[in-house]
Amino acid sequence: MPHPAMSPNHVAVITGGASGIGLAAAMRFATAGMKVCIADLGDDRLKQAAAKLSSVAPSGAADIMTAAVDVSRADQVADLEASVAKKFGGTDILMNNAGIQPGSTMFGPADNWQRILAVNLWGVINGTQAFAPNMIKRGRSGLIINTGSKQGITTPPGDPAYNVSKAGVKAFTEALQHELRNTDGCKITAHLLIPGFVFTGLTARGRTEKPAGAWTSEQTVDFMIERLDAGDFYILCPDNDVPRALDERRILWAAGDIVENRPPLSRWHKDYGDAFAAFVKGK
Repeated sequence: MPHPAMSPNHVAVITGGASGIGLAAAMRFATAGMKVCIADLGDDRLKQAAAKLSSVAPSGAADIMTAAVDVSRADQVADLEASVAKKFGGTDILMNNAGIQPGSTMFGPADNWQRILAVNLWGVINGTQAFAPNMIKRGRSGLIINTGSKQGITTPPGDPAYNVSKAGVKAFTEALQHELRNTDGCKITAHLLIPGFVFTGLTARGRTEKPAGAWTSEQTVDFMIERLDAGDFYILCPDNDVPRALDERRILWAAGDIVENRPPLSRWHKDYGDAFAAFVKGK
């Protein structure tokens, strides 16, 4: 059965909703008869996304709202929540999805680190703190979906600022779900979306055609909705190259670095390559 929050005339708010996974989710919610607000930056991008959403929404543009919002700004996110409440009466689904990945190095510019953390981590915190209290007060079933990353779990070398931001999203969302399930009368649940390799503007890096190994945003959202309906907290998405079984072995190995007292990131350490390969094969 579909999750009760995904019902006609209920309200979904998606940050980073003008493209990629965010827009794909907005399209699914609009098609289902929900009222949808997308928040993003870029007036032209928002207008184009709004036109697409209006074309599939049963009531057309009347059920679609857009807002130019910098999610790193708590005041702008608070204004977004108030605007949605004024127009649609409240929020049933919040998808904190806005994210950036410009690349980073360990000793790179501080401004770059601060911006990545401000959008990817503080955007999730700001969104949750602005929306969750009134979502709880409504007394209706609802969802808070935070977009994380496998890089926030296995933390591969190469982009430390992004890894730190997404590791923070994981820890925050786990704490959030614990808080919600221990709040009397609360019908809101939190969920961590963990995409696989998805071909979006964030991952295209100059490519115009989807690599064979990548999923589309639509595939990712279909999987997300399937697992939300099933009640999963960790929505660990496969892709065309990496099945769930391989993700599980990689995650277990990363946790094993602590338990076994191995060097950090031992999966990429020359002395542990053979051991990791054997572990993946279940030996």
